[in-house]
Amino acid sequence: MREQDDPASCYALLARDAADQVAAYGGPLEGRTVVDVGGGSGYFTEEFRRRGAHAYLFEPDLAELGAKPPDGAVVADGYLLPLADGVADVTFSSNVLEHVADPPTFLSELVRVTRPDGLIYVSFTNWLSPWGGHEWAPWHYLGAERARARYRRRTGKDAKHRLGENLFAVHIGRTLRQVRERDDVTVVSARSRYWPFLAETVVKAPGLREFATWNLLLILRRCPP
Repeated sequence: MREQDDPASCYALLARDAADQVAAYGGPLEGRTVVDVGGGSGYFTEEFRRRGAHAYLFEPDLAELGAKPPDGAVVADGYLLPLADGVADVTFSSNVLEHVADPPTFLSELVRVTRPDGLIYVSFTNWLSPWGGHEWAPWHYLGAERARARYRRRTGKDAKHRLGENLFAVHIGRTLRQVRERDDVTVVSARSRYWPFLAETVVKAPGLREFATWNLLLILRRCPP
């Protein structure tokens, strides 16, 4: 609820929670190599570093990096990361998938740079979530253009996100099918990122999950060759 007016507190909290989740599935972070893809101004990268990881930020948008990005941050497209195969113990992507036009290609690149048996953390806000329209949610249920027009009337400025340009209608069922059809990863967990209870159960309910999950978290493990 406070992401728009207090982003620092919001993303610092998310970063701590995400690092806890990575550690829960992948073990201690100290000494691990973490690749943060699309991590914005670096809250996640900095949290991983605080926990002893060798964390590196790759972000395609200079504006998102902000005035003081983490040391060593690289401007790079998630479709084509300037990294060799299998260099990361953990590849991390928080709330990026809904901003890419070709999710399967993006996921393939995350898998490519992850070592065999390494962990891939992907979360995204699905389109039919109450927050699927981002700053113009929940009015996206009435149509993207109508929701954007309402946002403009209410705030006096254009919305940051535009459907089909930098925000895309990504769905849970389709994404799960795409991931499960791959032979280079196994699904360790598919759960709601924010629900404190029944987090995996809600994702197992077709239809309902598109609305009730809010934000899907996928924990994947790269298969050995």
